[in-house]
Amino acid sequence: MQDLRIISAPPSGRRGEVSRRTLNGLGFLICAGSLGFAYYVQHYLGIEPCPLCIFQRLALLAVGLVFLAATLHGSRDWGAKMYGVLVGLTTGIGAGIAARHVWLQHLPPEEAPRCGPSLEYMLQAFPLNETLREVLTGSGECARVDWTLLGFSMPEWTLLLFVVLGVAGVIGNWRLRS
Repeated sequence: MQDLRIISAPPSGRRGEVSRRTLNGLGFLICAGSLGFAYYVQHYLGIEPCPLCIFQRLALLAVGLVFLAATLHGSRDWGAKMYGVLVGLTTGIGAGIAARHVWLQHLPPEEAPRCGPSLEYMLQAFPLNETLREVLTGSGECARVDWTLLGFSMPEWTLLLFVVLGVAGVIGNWRLRS
């Protein structure tokens, strides 16, 4: 009779507690859904992304890939902490890009930078380091607000997303059980 109780005992961990793997999987799904929404806005609503928007998408893709790797790997202890560091690093980069974009959008129109060439042209005509510098300094099209939800622009929502994913990913991978 005692053997049956051992077999039918619930798995280790407390009921209702979220595991690292679940948190990382949810982080990946949020990143994938957000990227899907960005492409919906571009292709179905017809709002073309500026160069900073494209860089934010790349950062969100990197965050999603870290979450996916952490989900599939399901590591423990130091491995999970390393995924937490990677999530923090990638979300920090994304938040920095989004913060720069938000700052550009809140400049007075007379102080906004001039419009520059498209990202596609810059990638073809300039070395990569010069293209990165040009994009991160921003241009006039990055200062324009084309879309809002509840009074917040896309880069403001993206900044919030990076902060929330970063905090949840770091804390979750450092503190939750495997």
